[in-house]
Amino acid sequence: MRRSRPVPRRVSWTGIVAATLWLAPTATAGEEEARVVSRDEILEAMRLSRGYDLTATSNGPRLQVEVLLHVIRRAEKVDAERQPLRFGHREWYEAFLERTGLTPGEAPVYVRLPFEMGQDLVVDYRRERVIEEVLKGSQPRTVANVWIFWPDAPGRAKSFSYEDRLSDPELRVTQKRLIRYRLVEYVDRVWYAEVTGLHGRPTTGALGLLFKLLGEARVVESRSALSRDGLQIVRGRARKLFVTRVGTVTVWPDGHARKGLPEGRPDLRAIVQRLEEPLEIRFRPIEGGGS
Repeated sequence: MRRSRPVPRRVSWTGIVAATLWLAPTATAGEEEARVVSRDEILEAMRLSRGYDLTATSNGPRLQVEVLLHVIRRAEKVDAERQPLRFGHREWYEAFLERTGLTPGEAPVYVRLPFEMGQDLVVDYRRERVIEEVLKGSQPRTVANVWIFWPDAPGRAKSFSYEDRLSDPELRVTQKRLIRYRLVEYVDRVWYAEVTGLHGRPTTGALGLLFKLLGEARVVESRSALSRDGLQIVRGRARKLFVTRVGTVTVWPDGHARKGLPEGRPDLRAIVQRLEEPLEIRFRPIEGGGS
């Protein structure tokens, strides 16, 4: 069994790339087993997400994880078999438009592109399918294997990219046809572990010039938590060739993001210390993908 390593304590500029994990619009246990989550279920969950701009790219992952966790908790109460859940691209797209009041032409790129690609999401939240043993850290409240994908067929694209212009530096995010990760939720934080299929790089400033030479970094993992006033603190890790870099990003409710922490916020430094705490889980093998 594989063990997921804790995020190193070293901070570096590539961490902003690692933070692009939560820019993924998020979703297989055998797809034939998954229950399709209805548009109304998704909309109900989206209506519970308030206090931040849902249309901002950098807030997309926050919306996504809130919706996933709400639907999972509801399913746990009514489905003794804990059937995997499939979030279809059309159901998600239509629910988002109704929740935000936007027209199709006004949909943000992080929502529009997955819809156009036919990108679905599947979650298997059966604990015995996800983890074998917690080796370091507290017991998570919710765990899930997550697959995000679109059908593999001749002529279909193998990836797509988009940019987040509210970040500093601006970011270019690339999603492969299949993204997989472990969703691990604690009372006070969320951990995306063993990520595959997600890449990113800064496009502006000195880092943008450097990454034109280095190419995109591969996102490995990300951890996030919220402050009392609604800031999202993300601690991420990315890898390029044999080099691993770690960093911290602050995301404001309006969606703009900056590397590091704002000055004069000891409460945010306390959050980072919590995100740096050693976590180690022996995960069960994750198999399958989209088709």
